[in-house]
Amino acid sequence: MRILIAAIPPVRPLDVVGPVEVFGDANRLRGGDPVYSVEIVASGEEKLMDTHFKMPMLADRTYREVTGSFDTVLVAGGDGANKMRYQPPFVDWLKRQCAGARRFGSICTGALVLAKAGLLEGRRATTHWNWCHELAQNYPSVTVDPDPIFVKDGNCYTSAGVTAGIDMTLALVEEDLGSELALRIARMMVVFLRRPGGQSQFSATLAAQSMSQNQDHRSLGDLLAWIADNIRRDLSIDVLARRAAMSPRNFARLFKQEIGRTPGRHVEDLRLEAARRQLESTAASLEEVAKLSGFKSAEVLRRVFARRLGTTPGQYRKSFGWHKNPA
Repeated sequence: MRILIAAIPPVRPLDVVGPVEVFGDANRLRGGDPVYSVEIVASGEEKLMDTHFKMPMLADRTYREVTGSFDTVLVAGGDGANKMRYQPPFVDWLKRQCAGARRFGSICTGALVLAKAGLLEGRRATTHWNWCHELAQNYPSVTVDPDPIFVKDGNCYTSAGVTAGIDMTLALVEEDLGSELALRIARMMVVFLRRPGGQSQFSATLAAQSMSQNQDHRSLGDLLAWIADNIRRDLSIDVLARRAAMSPRNFARLFKQEIGRTPGRHVEDLRLEAARRQLESTAASLEEVAKLSGFKSAEVLRRVFARRLGTTPGQYRKSFGWHKNPA
């Protein structure tokens, strides 16, 4: 399978090298004849490209030198992509290459280039959270989802920022060669875990820590930090309101106003994230996972997983979590 990674200088190196490493490890770990042939193609007239860090990157060829078709076409992100440092002939060429490919996609702000080429019209897509608003504003025909680490819509794949390109490429390899090989690659790369596309770009715990230090949320800062450290306790509105020295009604109103979601949703986000970490990294039973994550029972945990993730805790662990005998 011939893979094209289009790079627009100055490109972010990891947006290119991350997918290259995944495809390369797939060839090496599978054994036998290589399955993937990866070509880095520059969007300009020179093969030597600038990067974010002024560390030159050498492409295999420029887009004008490319011949033949590709199985997979990916566009890497970086300042070149999000600041549109490319010429119309490159956009026309990219459109033709994607039309002839089995699948196409982007890493990080490469989605802005796909959108410029009209390749995301009528599709659901994502990009780095910092550029989701720009993508949605400039291309209203694209359904932009700022939350997932990557999105698949038909034969189009778009990913969030930087390391999410590795997750998306692992998903491509899994489609081609199976989940066992994809998991072996993730382990070899010491990727913490092979994240599903539906996993959020945002950590609920990190968000709580950030908000607790934000001057705009000073009135709730200490409480947010306390909630994150005490998810196993009773965190009802009445309990939280008493800790904030407010009436339940005023507390709920202020919390929604400042944080952007209800106290109940915030607590559930934290507990769901904690449960996922347990399932991903331990052999704890569902009852133990529920208890450690602050859920009342395994049944409540199952209901939250079904409602929020569209799967069961057991299925989630089987796909993305702890294995007793790693391959």
